[in-house]
Amino acid sequence: MQDCIFCKIVKKELPAFIFYEDEFVIGFLDINPLTEGHTLVVPKAHYESIFDIDEEALQKIISVSQKISKRIKEALRVEGVNLINASGVVAGQSVPHFHFHIIPRKAGDEINLASWWRSKVKEVDKEKLKELAEKLKT
Repeated sequence: MQDCIFCKIVKKELPAFIFYEDEFVIGFLDINPLTEGHTLVVPKAHYESIFDIDEEALQKIISVSQKISKRIKEALRVEGVNLINASGVVAGQSVPHFHFHIIPRKAGDEINLASWWRSKVKEVDKEKLKELAEKLKT
């Protein structure tokens, strides 16, 4: 895609702090990180979101995400990571090129995703969950 910032990074038309690259995927540091080592993992081919990425490309990007996460854990001595994807504008996707954020986590980093999540949870009737599960069966 011509105006895609990630496609321009893949083509080396824009600078980035790339520290992983293979035939299909690149990994580079986010310039607006939540924590030290916050990384973007991006397929080289352009896919807009989870809804149009093909299964083979998705398998490659998740495999690389695991490899990078292990390296981040070792090199930065973190205790965990959050792996996040937003697909669609209403989900918070700001760049229309499929990608994962790997956010390194340490105790006391004050990101508090779990607390935020728990504050948004809604109680749902068990019968409604049963109906929804039926609707979503594949």
